[in-house]
Amino acid sequence: MSLKPISYTIYTSTNELPKNWNETASGNIFLEKSYLKVLEKSAPTNMKCLFIGIFEQETLLGIVLAQFLEVNKLESFGERDRCIKTTIRNFVFKRFASNVLILGNNMITGQNMYAFNRVLDPRSISELLWQCSKEIVAYFKKKNTPIHLVCFKDFHQNEAVYLKKHHFKPLFHFDVQPNMVFELNPMWKQQSDYVADFSKKYRNQYKRASHKFTGITIKELGIDEILQHEERIYELYHHVAKNAPFNTFFLAKHHFSTFKKELSNQFLIYGYFFNEKLIGFHTLLLNGEILETYFLGYDKDLQKDKMLYLNMLYAMTEFGIKNNFKKIIFGRTALEIKSSIGAQPETMSGFIFHTNTFINRFIGKIFNQLEPKTVWQQRHPFV
Repeated sequence: MSLKPISYTIYTSTNELPKNWNETASGNIFLEKSYLKVLEKSAPTNMKCLFIGIFEQETLLGIVLAQFLEVNKLESFGERDRCIKTTIRNFVFKRFASNVLILGNNMITGQNMYAFNRVLDPRSISELLWQCSKEIVAYFKKKNTPIHLVCFKDFHQNEAVYLKKHHFKPLFHFDVQPNMVFELNPMWKQQSDYVADFSKKYRNQYKRASHKFTGITIKELGIDEILQHEERIYELYHHVAKNAPFNTFFLAKHHFSTFKKELSNQFLIYGYFFNEKLIGFHTLLLNGEILETYFLGYDKDLQKDKMLYLNMLYAMTEFGIKNNFKKIIFGRTALEIKSSIGAQPETMSGFIFHTNTFINRFIGKIFNQLEPKTVWQQRHPFV
């Protein structure tokens, strides 16, 4: 496909974005101004977000989200796995990859990197994204901030195959933990329909979780209540985040209240209360016909006894069914338990390179120290 002269404009403020930015976002809320404003106002302290407009002559052809991470500012990479490999990974990051550029959104799972206002062939997409990364690296170089590692994040597997045939061919291609996606059966109209389709084993699991949940109430929180419980919400989130196997950021304390202020009824946060104390929360983002699960948190002392996490997954599924969503995006991590409620793995791919050509020759070996390997068994609750 022939493209007319292309130019790139890097924006650091949503107030600078072109008027037709949202039209180009093609209905993906994670690329629309309202969500980008959340990132602008409450990004993690070690993250800077950039919004790139790709222009064909004077016309906005495409939009790209990029995130710059200062890894050395991170308090922890994750404290769950304490082993030699974790130590090596932390050393590699701090020594060879302290400044990381991610094209895409490191805070969520899925292809939320770019959108174009018309269908482009893989060669054109790979060329535009590759050139976009070069423009951003040059942007930081002018600010005396060298970029060490560049990552193109979260392509669907078939898309990655096509991109690799073109400008992405020299880059290291990797697969990460799958995105857990639950395609909801349109015949389910209420939670009982969903539970009825379980095999006996998983119907018993649902009943056991419901029994453990006795005494807990769930309440949707408005902005005033989010502000009231903000410290506790962050405490619950932070416990989960720091005990993840791997982390490259921690949310700002005011992230959830900022999200609610900017997106209103498109962003929902539910509090879990026991003896009038907030012991957990989960969040949802309404993205057209897709229900996106976002961050959550829970009390470490009650999680196991009350089966909090599993009950949260059931609650999210119930919301999706009652509100006629086509699918729920559960993201990566906790793969096995998510598969036990019906989510299926969807392979996600990425591309990565180091700006130092010598180090880049060993990028495959280095990457194996950065990305934790997860061994898990997929569950099949409806068989």
